[in-house]
Amino acid sequence: MDGEVVEGRTSIDESMLTGESIPVEKNPGSKVTGASINKNGTIKFKATKVGKDTVLSQIIKLVEDAQDSKAPIAKMADIISGYFVPIVMVIAVVAGLAWYLSGMSVVFSLTIFVSVLVIACPCALGLATPTAIMVGTGKGAEYGILIKGGEALELAHKIQTIVFDKTGTITEGKPKVTDIITVDNIDESELLQLSASAEKGSEHPLGEAIINRAKELDLEPLNIEQFEAIPGHGIEVKIQGKHLLLGNKKLMDDRDIKITLQEESDKLAEEGKTPMFVSIDNKLAGIIAVADVVKPSSKKAVEVLHRMGIEVAMITGDNRRTAEAIAKQVGIDRVLAEVLPQDKANEVKKLQSEGLKVAMVGDGINDAPALAQADIGIAIGSGTDVAMESADIVLMRSDLMDVATALQLSKNTIRNIKQNLFWA
Repeated sequence: MDGEVVEGRTSIDESMLTGESIPVEKNPGSKVTGASINKNGTIKFKATKVGKDTVLSQIIKLVEDAQDSKAPIAKMADIISGYFVPIVMVIAVVAGLAWYLSGMSVVFSLTIFVSVLVIACPCALGLATPTAIMVGTGKGAEYGILIKGGEALELAHKIQTIVFDKTGTITEGKPKVTDIITVDNIDESELLQLSASAEKGSEHPLGEAIINRAKELDLEPLNIEQFEAIPGHGIEVKIQGKHLLLGNKKLMDDRDIKITLQEESDKLAEEGKTPMFVSIDNKLAGIIAVADVVKPSSKKAVEVLHRMGIEVAMITGDNRRTAEAIAKQVGIDRVLAEVLPQDKANEVKKLQSEGLKVAMVGDGINDAPALAQADIGIAIGSGTDVAMESADIVLMRSDLMDVATALQLSKNTIRNIKQNLFWA
């Protein structure tokens, strides 16, 4: 059920809807959506939509509608057979009649007529396509590319534009610490140790990212003497007699803490990172930047697709600045940012209305309508069942290089089919 918060504060992970990995703060009056995850507070909410009226049900309906409206691709062999058979019939009749009229017996003329028909019988034509498709899909499975039937394999070679979802597809979908900037003579590992110890009592994913980084570096957590969460701002903690504040710029401004690293903070934000300010005893100690990092294979995959002459777009519910930063890192041509889940399919439709053959690559429930709307939907294997169900191709390894492999496989299969038809 969907609803509206009437009491309490929390942050909710709405990545299943928006694809955005950083949770959204919720206060009384905020809207909450069924199937999103409450991360750290207790709330009371009143249901405003239930059953088939909920956002999730609407998304499922969109998937079903898109799947129903997809036109089947006419098989090349059927088209050729459509011309081939009548022509062969005419040739057979003409050959039989010609011999008969030139004075040969009816039996001889019929033998000629039957011979032409038997020899030209399009058995090979009938086998040309299914054999190649069977081999193509088998080859795909060897590489961890599951192709749901001949239609997808046949159409993939015509793709001109590929739309990638951002979170969990181009990026890892898990926030990580990317930068630590300190003030004066404060040590980076000291700042990280204090911050990770402070975040122990918090359940915020940004805090989780800091704790994970400290674990990686084997930094022992320190004992907390006092802890207070400040909703929408950050946390206030006392550790070993030190008074710590961790949070956003708003928190620092509220406590009149002078921000000396404004330039660095702006630069981090432009790179699509979330800066978290840390102050010790009411004096800024540094910034810890957290971001959803790009998968190692993303940039290479985009380069390979460009070499194949394919335009690459990125779609996300994320804000434009972060989206542009990620797109720049990876070399993407078009950025479709701040797109709501129900509008993702419309964005794909817009590209199709430009006369383009579009493939969509995604991993979440929120990508499902767009996966079904696209000419070819490609789901990442680490994604949700709903995404895999509405896709035509599933990449089991979650490696974007496999997108290019799938298109190449389609090209090779189609070339093989054409060769088969020619020789047949």
